Amino acid sequence: MDYKSHILLYFSLFFTASFSFAQTPNWEGAKWIWQEQDGPANTWVAFRESFNLNKVPEQAIANIAVDTKYWLWVNGEMVVFEGGLARGAAPNTNYYDEVDLKPYLKNGENTVAILVWYWGRTRKVHDDSGNGGLIFHANLGENLLNSNANWKLKVHPAYDPKSGGGGKSANRVNAYNVKFDARKAMEDWSESAWYTNKFDDSTWDKPVEKGVANSKPWGTLVKRPIPLWNDRGLVNYEALTLKSNQKELKLPFKNSTDSLIIIRAKLPFNKQITPYLKVKSKAGETIVIDTDNNHNLIQSIYTTKEGVQSFEGFTWFNGHFVEYAIPAGVEVQDLKYRWTGVGEMAGTFESSDNYFTRLWWMARNTLYICARNGYMDCPDRERGLWVGDVADQTGAVFYTLDEPGRLLLKKGIDNTIAYRDGDTIQGLAPGFGAYRGKSSELTGQSLQYIDQGIWQYYYNTGDKPTLKNAYPAVLNYLKLWEMKPNGLPEHRKGYANWVDWGIDPDPVPTNVVLYFMALKAAKNMAVTLGKTNDISWYDNRINSIKQNFEKEYWQGVRYGSKNKPIEERVSALAILSGLAKKEHYDILVDSVLVPVKKSSPHMEWIAEEAIMLTGQYSKGLQRMKDRYQEQVDIEWLTTLYEKYHPKLRGTYNHAWNAPNYVLSRYIAGIKATEVAWAEYEVKPNLVHMTSVKQIVPSVRGDIFLEINRADGSYQIDLISPENTIAKVYIPKNGKEFSKVKVNGKVIWKKGKLKSNVDNVSFLKEDKDFAIFKVKEGSWTFTATHK
Repeated sequence: MDYKSHILLYFSLFFTASFSFAQTPNWEGAKWIWQEQDGPANTWVAFRESFNLNKVPEQAIANIAVDTKYWLWVNGEMVVFEGGLARGAAPNTNYYDEVDLKPYLKNGENTVAILVWYWGRTRKVHDDSGNGGLIFHANLGENLLNSNANWKLKVHPAYDPKSGGGGKSANRVNAYNVKFDARKAMEDWSESAWYTNKFDDSTWDKPVEKGVANSKPWGTLVKRPIPLWNDRGLVNYEALTLKSNQKELKLPFKNSTDSLIIIRAKLPFNKQITPYLKVKSKAGETIVIDTDNNHNLIQSIYTTKEGVQSFEGFTWFNGHFVEYAIPAGVEVQDLKYRWTGVGEMAGTFESSDNYFTRLWWMARNTLYICARNGYMDCPDRERGLWVGDVADQTGAVFYTLDEPGRLLLKKGIDNTIAYRDGDTIQGLAPGFGAYRGKSSELTGQSLQYIDQGIWQYYYNTGDKPTLKNAYPAVLNYLKLWEMKPNGLPEHRKGYANWVDWGIDPDPVPTNVVLYFMALKAAKNMAVTLGKTNDISWYDNRINSIKQNFEKEYWQGVRYGSKNKPIEERVSALAILSGLAKKEHYDILVDSVLVPVKKSSPHMEWIAEEAIMLTGQYSKGLQRMKDRYQEQVDIEWLTTLYEKYHPKLRGTYNHAWNAPNYVLSRYIAGIKATEVAWAEYEVKPNLVHMTSVKQIVPSVRGDIFLEINRADGSYQIDLISPENTIAKVYIPKNGKEFSKVKVNGKVIWKKGKLKSNVDNVSFLKEDKDFAIFKVKEGSWTFTATHK
């Protein structure tokens, strides 16, 4: 896809996928169908419908909605692996998918087969409708293919609804284990009726018509706002070993012992996967498939039939190793896995320091594994869209993920706004389950989300409709906060007075600064949207906090409460917000931000960014190295932990780790300086590094940057996408330049502009940089020092 098509598609998605029920299509008589019972929970139901086509149509778009997940085959070929999104876009809504069937259709008889998995329980990420269901509509030219009572239905007998999994608490994972008994399986039921040995569905039941489109209990149908998963197909593991002795294993392998053997299958890194096996066995043997992840609450359990057979567990889980427990006498012929997820990890970062290259890669993996139906805190223990965790991820999204990742962030914003509790921005969306009937507001996270989530999303994408949808809720939430006589906001506790997992948190001033940052972000929103009547209200509160923060919270060497132990979070936030006086920067860095290490990863990136903002990049890198060294040194670990103190603990893939944001923004030095990356800067600060390579998947296209320095020279190679302007800073590193070349032509020599290069202009020189502005294109800047 060329650039213009990419941008048109992207902004078309903004307008059509912005939270609006008006986009629901005409379902033309399609019915919600299911069995007579509304559930039960954890039920797998198979549907089939055969039909004739005289001619394959020019277009064959199917609209499909289920509660909760589905797998789709046409003529025996898998079309969608795990369709459907957890409910919903808002209360009383259900997502639907658009799927192109044309590549799979044939002249003559065709068969659509759909396996639907109904979860039937409300937890953090899913608001159960109370009724399993499928609704399907496709206009096939001469034919309308609608779900109705003429379809065929069968509760899949091989799936056990009592499989367990997901944890016992409503605080935990929505999905269940997959427990599949191959002795009860329906052979080749997804195949087309036109095959020679066609599947006979004549004994299947007729479904019950439960309702029409946009009816309760499923509610209004809303188009899926993100693409279907990136399904990379079944592939081999990196290595197979016996867990007992770590010996390498070659397939086929038969367990010739009289006891259970565990085969450990190595993944390239921690991924969201579904496991596959092919075995030869007698009937009735049970194979349990799990991972090395101590917090994983999901597994697949397979009971064999007689002979050679294959199985893929359709409930995804994650880990570094997949473990297959193989009973005595079973021959393993093949083991594979399927990696699925949202789009691609399109961003990259490499440097001459292998530590930071590996740390950025681990942070990238952590971000990606915490993204699916929504951004989440972790993929194993909760899968909850905690808004503060998402705010932590937001900065990294724009350096790491492609368009689907940005759309997932939009989805998270829309969901959060739709599921607010009155005027309260809650911590979770949908936020039911463990918190039904009780607000899940974490005040610090709700405030953080306004600036670092909603505003930064807009600034990096230019998606004004989403900003417009969110703004009224942002204003109303900020008005819930009262001001005290001392000119600072009254502390709101929410349902939990929590700001960080780390040691000695100081919630009151933390929330004061986060409220200040939220006010400034909301004012920017008001200016952008032309809400001029709101601006004086923001200014009054912003100025009040500016005038009173220092005298209340400056404690000589730090910011924070008078009688609280020293900690770094309030001081770091004061720098980020602009409340800290610049004359305090050195003492804040040397007395607090470098030596004090009490934050959890949730606020660690804030401390690191604060140091970078003072210009003391080497100290920022040193803190980052000190904090993550233990994890980077663990050879098998490919994602980042939830907590530091008193030792590594919690999940080993928690979403609020964002060193890739700090490294990309302040070391490679790339950041947007105008909305939607219309203008951006390249201002590298390599410190001890001699090279950095970075790809930034911006909304306008990929930015490619490579920086190399050696004694006496400095080179920046930049490929800048269409309709962008880049301001390029060439560091002097304490030396004057003798000359600067652009694409081989001397443009600047001995402090003077020597010649012109089309689409390049010299801006200025200061003690640290020579600064140029370039338009789109490929540019090589080579600077030679005196």
